[in-house]
Amino acid sequence: METFKIKGGFELNGEITPQGAKNEALQVICASILTDEKVVINNIPDIIDIKRLINLLSKFGVNVQKLSSNSYSFQSNNIDLNYLESDEFKKDGQSLRGSIMIVGPLLTRFGKGYIPKPGGDKIGRRRLDTHFQGLVKLGGKFAYKRKDHFYTVKADKLKGTYILLEEASVTGTANILMAAVLAEGKTTIYNAACEPYIQQLCKMLINMGANIKGMGSNLLIVEGVKELKGTEHTVLPDMIEIGSWIGLAAMTKSKILIKNVSWENLGQIPNVFNSLGIDLIKKGDDMLIPKHKNGYEIKNYIDGSILTISDAPWPGFSPDLLSIILVVATQARGSVLIHQKMFESRLFFVDKLIDMGAKIILCDPHRATVIGHAFNSKLKATSMTSPDIRAGISLLIAALSAKGTSIINNIEQIDRGYENIDQRLRSIGAKIERI
Repeated sequence: METFKIKGGFELNGEITPQGAKNEALQVICASILTDEKVVINNIPDIIDIKRLINLLSKFGVNVQKLSSNSYSFQSNNIDLNYLESDEFKKDGQSLRGSIMIVGPLLTRFGKGYIPKPGGDKIGRRRLDTHFQGLVKLGGKFAYKRKDHFYTVKADKLKGTYILLEEASVTGTANILMAAVLAEGKTTIYNAACEPYIQQLCKMLINMGANIKGMGSNLLIVEGVKELKGTEHTVLPDMIEIGSWIGLAAMTKSKILIKNVSWENLGQIPNVFNSLGIDLIKKGDDMLIPKHKNGYEIKNYIDGSILTISDAPWPGFSPDLLSIILVVATQARGSVLIHQKMFESRLFFVDKLIDMGAKIILCDPHRATVIGHAFNSKLKATSMTSPDIRAGISLLIAALSAKGTSIINNIEQIDRGYENIDQRLRSIGAKIERI
């Protein structure tokens, strides 16, 4: 198991380019299964979760070619459906959460979709009901083998219908949308997720020949087509990584230029960091975080009450960034209430920050109050273990700002979502070593 050794307390400087968006890449790679023609996808991040998905697709017959460091072609013209019932697949499919999104494309094109209970971050309950309820409404027959946690959906032909999602699940929306594009007739998906990454999936599917209306809204209307063709698609920059770099710059009082951030797709991210007193300067499509020599101050509400930052489905603030906001708040002037509504275990890493000297009151599994140090006392270096991707990068930011040498174990969790993170940090002056 690899470990990061970090000497913190140093100012950083330079520019950095965000990787391709992990969550979009998982969706559009799965969408390549919908056609037997070649699909080229650019700006794919070189991270563990993506490698696992590509390896999974290769094993059941997708012809994958690496065109350059971040570009691949996928051609699903020789799928081995027998592999999908094998013990090997049951093991491989458990290794990442994104594997669930192969079910919709397989079901609508081949009449059967299989998936073992997928893995991913241990951040609380992450139900799959939305996925399967939608696929059943389209005509799929669902079965679950409790003994080996194996899900099966089969159908002779999917038929369009009206679907009201019980939650605006991003991966659920993607799975049902991909199934609907080849279903017979019209499918209406209401309370659909409308994140930029879902919009990107819609754009790709439309370029492949799908008929989709309502892109960018929570009401998608899909007219099924008989077949889709190949296409070329470029993945957006990862908004969660952009938020991570903002947090790093603020916590280390560093001047960092983030290149090509796609401002129009950042949603509430700039506003939330502004509410913590962090300045973001727009330079074309780049973002400059200036050196905050005097720190940053949390802005209270108009009536003077304490600021609350909470997550919500798009266009609300992403739950993936709340861990970073919490860490950044530990050195702000003022206090803030962090309300993690969507996952009940995501705040459980705060004990590690408390060990480093942060003033945090964990009110319950969903809420934490942070009393900022205003840089009057730095966090202390310590040894810790990364519990999930987002907590991992948050602890890494804390370690880079802390005085002394910190150790972070289980860094595979960070590598699952961040490409060559140690090399890229060293390029802007961080003292980080992979052991």
